[in-house]
Amino acid sequence: MHTFHPAATRGHANHGWLDSYHTFSFAGYHDARRMHFGLLRVLNDDTVAGGRGFGAHPHENMEIVSIPLEGDLEHQDSTGRHEIIRQGDVQIMSGGSGITHSEKNAHRDRPVKFLQIWVFPELENVAPRYEQKSFRAEDRRNRFQAVVSPTVPEAVKINQQATFSLGTFEAGASTNYTLTNAAHGVYAFVISGRVTLDGQALGPRDGLGITDAASLKLVAEEAAEVLLIEVPMR
Repeated sequence: MHTFHPAATRGHANHGWLDSYHTFSFAGYHDARRMHFGLLRVLNDDTVAGGRGFGAHPHENMEIVSIPLEGDLEHQDSTGRHEIIRQGDVQIMSGGSGITHSEKNAHRDRPVKFLQIWVFPELENVAPRYEQKSFRAEDRRNRFQAVVSPTVPEAVKINQQATFSLGTFEAGASTNYTLTNAAHGVYAFVISGRVTLDGQALGPRDGLGITDAASLKLVAEEAAEVLLIEVPMR
């Protein structure tokens, strides 16, 4: 089963310093048909102006993943962490029993663009934790690379049976993705380019939820970058 979300149908809020597109209901954007996909709750496509950002604010019992697409993010939190998250990095913060953090554009002269993704946790009220790792683009050329996982050692660890995989593809390249659990669903988000996934044509910033499939075939119609988010559906 497919649930197709064309890029133009996403919620949109432009606050000047923050230009944000919401795949699922978030803040002032509400669509009862688009509350979540399984345990994937938020997929925000954010652009933050130079020198601006989100002030300190709390989270609890949510797994929050940030993937910079362009520029650098500066992160601070109540555990004492102060980090720069760069393009090529993937960051996760487990809100657990409660954490306060801020994130802002690390530069004043250019924007930062990043994906902010929230997944409901497997275990609630755990100790908050933070992790980030750098991933080489060449390690995911024409294939998917797990960057978030509860079990893959090279990935950042998530408190959920969820796997995030990134792939960069040359025009004409094809690959298959096998789910870690056939009962899971996969939400695909095309960062750039055009692909056909499980028979569905997708363009830049399109999203596609797929259920009742044990494996998926991707064909790149042009050079493309794709994120797959595999999650339990309940």
